[in-house]
Amino acid sequence: MASDILLEATGIAKHYGAVVALRNASLSVRRGEVHALMGANGAGKSTLVKILTGAIRPNGGRILIDGREHVVRSPAEARRAGLVSVYQEPALIPDLDIASNLRLTATPVEPFMKWVREMGVPDLDLRETARNLPLAILRVLDLARAIAVGPEVLLLDEMTAALPADLAEKVLAVVKRQGAEGRSVIFISHRMLEISALCDRATVLRDGETVGVVDIGPGSADRIVELMLGQKVERIQREIAEATPGAPLPVTKPRLSLRDVGVAGKLEGVSFDLMHGEVLGVVALEGQGQDELFGVLSGSRRPTAGSLAVDGREVRFATPADAIAEGIALIPGDRAEALLMQRSVRENVALPFSASFRHWGPIPLRRQNAVVGEAIRRLQVDTRAQREVQRLSGGNQQKVTIARWIAAEASTILCFDPTRGIDIRTKHEIYHLLRELAGQGASVLLYTSELEEVQLACDRAIVIFGGRVVDVIPAAIADEPTLVRAAYGLPRLAPGAAAPLPGATA
Repeated sequence: MASDILLEATGIAKHYGAVVALRNASLSVRRGEVHALMGANGAGKSTLVKILTGAIRPNGGRILIDGREHVVRSPAEARRAGLVSVYQEPALIPDLDIASNLRLTATPVEPFMKWVREMGVPDLDLRETARNLPLAILRVLDLARAIAVGPEVLLLDEMTAALPADLAEKVLAVVKRQGAEGRSVIFISHRMLEISALCDRATVLRDGETVGVVDIGPGSADRIVELMLGQKVERIQREIAEATPGAPLPVTKPRLSLRDVGVAGKLEGVSFDLMHGEVLGVVALEGQGQDELFGVLSGSRRPTAGSLAVDGREVRFATPADAIAEGIALIPGDRAEALLMQRSVRENVALPFSASFRHWGPIPLRRQNAVVGEAIRRLQVDTRAQREVQRLSGGNQQKVTIARWIAAEASTILCFDPTRGIDIRTKHEIYHLLRELAGQGASVLLYTSELEEVQLACDRAIVIFGGRVVDVIPAAIADEPTLVRAAYGLPRLAPGAAAPLPGATA
């Protein structure tokens, strides 16, 4: 009934010059409903959320809250109207401590701490500076800060994308409770299992327009995919099958070798080889040492024990520049860390060329433009918003970070959750690209919080628990139950055996 509708948006439009982000988006959310907002990257989901919460102004359309039209001019106005959002990237100011961040938004400390503890962070120190905390913890703090003010409508943009399985499970339980207590939630996710388990209905956007509303139930996932991509599910399934790696290339020597590497209190005795032409997965729950591992390999952290060798030659990295000089490039989980958001696509991709100049003289622009252009073409980066990378969708921003190192001909690529918050099509484009790079002899180390990616992209996976490598699993048997057991420090089951993992889901 009409009285059940808490939030309604109709005919929402937004454009940036010639780039149309939204052309005719509509959304209707009932009281106490967890409502999914679905669409491929670039469909306009994040733009619509930012319009609803006053972060950006629309070029057209109407927003009604509780039956009354509202012109939401700022996040503060949206907050007063009962709409609070948690965006894809952390909204805490990095150089302030958590207590100061709470004061900026007038967030009550007691309910904030209650929700933080409930979501699995029992020992948060409010004096801690935000930039010192892992991305996953910052996401939890953002959500706790939003819930603590008691919003009527909670808008969550890829809330679980940066979270490992254990934290994601706790967050989803909290979100489900919001709906059960009569609050409405708008939930953006590319994880269909989450949508099926959590949501009541889904609104689907494609190319800036609302193309359908689906009741969640049997068969709804197939219908959502059809609406999202404008294609039949069979075609998507063929793309997934094509992305699955075949037999790994024969390799004779390691590109990277770690022996008994340690980082005080975080990593202990880590040893493994990353071979030429291999995609090696890394699986771990939050805080098991994966951040420190990638820090050591990329030159941003110094190990306190052990050794690292590149092509059999021992090396020591004092800075990331040392690692880059050895052909090792990091694609971080937070795209904002890697990109110059107010610069163009080409300027971002060409950045390593600028860093390579050692003497004054003419810049070889013809060669640079050719190499950069080929990398952009290869990754099919959407360059309609040439002026600023910040105007691209999350998936295209991630493509830019990868294109940069393809143009620079990096021989080893460290990918830290590269498909976080990216739609299914772009994910499989990235899987295919990683396999293609490995086929050409590059080495790829891929940490992923989405366990199905291991079998889609990797040759094998190492599992880290408590700062140690506890298992090395070939991709052929690295299904989600096997990876989850290993990530919790449990031994593999014998073939054909089945044992539930109490309190854990992938």
